[in-house]
Amino acid sequence: MSTESLRKDHHLIEKMLKALDITSALLKSGKAIPAPILDQIIDFTKNFTIVCHHGKEEDSLFPALEKSGMPREGGPIARMLFEHEVTKQLTSKLEESAKSYLKSGSPDALVVDIKDYVDHVALHLAKENHRLFMMADMILQSKAEQVNKDLAQSEEAKLKELGRTRDHYEDLVGDVESGLVQ
Repeated sequence: MSTESLRKDHHLIEKMLKALDITSALLKSGKAIPAPILDQIIDFTKNFTIVCHHGKEEDSLFPALEKSGMPREGGPIARMLFEHEVTKQLTSKLEESAKSYLKSGSPDALVVDIKDYVDHVALHLAKENHRLFMMADMILQSKAEQVNKDLAQSEEAKLKELGRTRDHYEDLVGDVESGLVQ
């Protein structure tokens, strides 16, 4: 399967979405979320989801699909690129409302921004998992080994650029989950 590494990313991102849902529920119930938890959430959403995961898709998967005949404009690739931009915008809003929450203690904007982010990213992942990745696995079947190699190299380069490892982000998600269930 040419999308195996991306599906693995999605699993980790989905765990963070669940942690964000818990964060929102805690905020709504009047519980305070400490800065280190919010910092880890922002680090993950900005660096793992956008830089690493979206980078892998944009640098490796999408070009491979284009070379195999899938148009960049007006089709699934264009839609995913548009949604990646929306994710960046929602991440910026989330970061700003987290900073505001930490200063003011008022969770209202953060709760709204968490919901918007989670709703958008969950729908985006579902589209990729159930449509784009299924098409990609069929279209790229004969090139799966090369695509997987390219994805692995892209991930390694992106994480090296960030000074992080995949294990760091897997541990970070675990830390956020455990920090929320105290």
